[in-house]
Amino acid sequence: MSSSPRFDRGHTDDLMAFLMAAPSPYHAVAAAAARLEKAGFRQVEETAAWDGTAGGKYVLRGGAIVAWYVPEGAGAHTPFRIVGAHTDSPNLRVKPLPDSGAYGWRQIAVEVYGGTLLNTWLDRDLGLAGRISLRDGSDRLVSIDRPLLRVPQLAVHLDRSANTDGLKLDRQKHMQPIWGLGDVEEGDLIRFVADEAGVDAEDITGWDLMPHPVEPPSYLGRDRELVAGPRMDNLLSVHAATAALAAVAGQPDAELPYIPVMAAFDHEENGSQSDTGADGPLLGTVLERSVFARGGGYEDRARAFAGTVCLSSDTGHAVHPNYAERHDPTHHPVVNGGPILKVNVNMRYATDGSGRSVFAAACDKAGVPWQTFVSNNAMPCGTTIGPITAARHGIRTVDIGVAILSMHSARELCGADDPYLLANALVAFLAG
Repeated sequence: MSSSPRFDRGHTDDLMAFLMAAPSPYHAVAAAAARLEKAGFRQVEETAAWDGTAGGKYVLRGGAIVAWYVPEGAGAHTPFRIVGAHTDSPNLRVKPLPDSGAYGWRQIAVEVYGGTLLNTWLDRDLGLAGRISLRDGSDRLVSIDRPLLRVPQLAVHLDRSANTDGLKLDRQKHMQPIWGLGDVEEGDLIRFVADEAGVDAEDITGWDLMPHPVEPPSYLGRDRELVAGPRMDNLLSVHAATAALAAVAGQPDAELPYIPVMAAFDHEENGSQSDTGADGPLLGTVLERSVFARGGGYEDRARAFAGTVCLSSDTGHAVHPNYAERHDPTHHPVVNGGPILKVNVNMRYATDGSGRSVFAAACDKAGVPWQTFVSNNAMPCGTTIGPITAARHGIRTVDIGVAILSMHSARELCGADDPYLLANALVAFLAG
């Protein structure tokens, strides 16, 4: 029997605001934390002792956040229901020595992060965002959300084969953005960033900065049934998981048989191997400390993990009308068709038959339609944090998401209904 949906098109409006507020993974976790704070969650420091009191708590580490809600009366062995996602997106990242240029153009030296579609970054107005690290050991978020940078494309007159043989881009030579005219000056970019942040340039000892498109997300289509915007892979899932956790924390504790958790990691797009990635110890450490803070021991931890299920939520591929032959001939996810269950028998996705049942039950409870995605056998299959989470923690994991077009583009496309359909399904899953 389905429950009444909690989210509607207003959720999609809020997603668009979230995308604008999160031009970097660091901004994404800050935006998620702000929403959780409004729902009554409080931050706990990893270096402090934790207590076992009921309520909502969260941990921030760099571009990652893990949040959980402990209902009144939860035992030390109470299992978890986890929604996993990631905060990073393929993009360009500023190098340690950023000041570059030639022939009277001032440029910024960047490195390509993840599997980005390089051509989608050409001829776009780009801002600059991320974090700076100060001499006193603190970090500060920076967002210059106005046209500042541009990666200029070569005119067709100088590359007559671009439309016939395909555009060929060298990641080193062709992706360096311009940001002004004049001679190259060492330290110029960081001095500029310091002025924008209101600090002294001499106090900046490190930075993690990245260009971002400044064009806002927008509805499109005849009936505004589509949404175009940046970083949907995978801030769409981070936003849905945050909203779902806040909603579940607002219902009576007696109705929660599990401890609901939201875990959003950094560095998924380059393998998840970092202290803030899904292949690091962060999630397992937080879950274990939650068990121990409630008076549990190793046996309670083992019992809790054995009953835990994780939904790894990431975007997937909607069938492309111009490239239908690239998809599996019998699996054609469509936008606005509801969230997708992602299956790969070679464990590029962690879904199995029992996991399918958990996801189907949540969608049925929420009254949400769902679809299945399988890759064409002739095409390599991508992967997610799902198999990593399952293998590292011994937690049953199911890979799901929302079907989109233009994945890894600087501007992706989804159905306007799918974000809130996903969020409704996540509420039903977290609430058990």
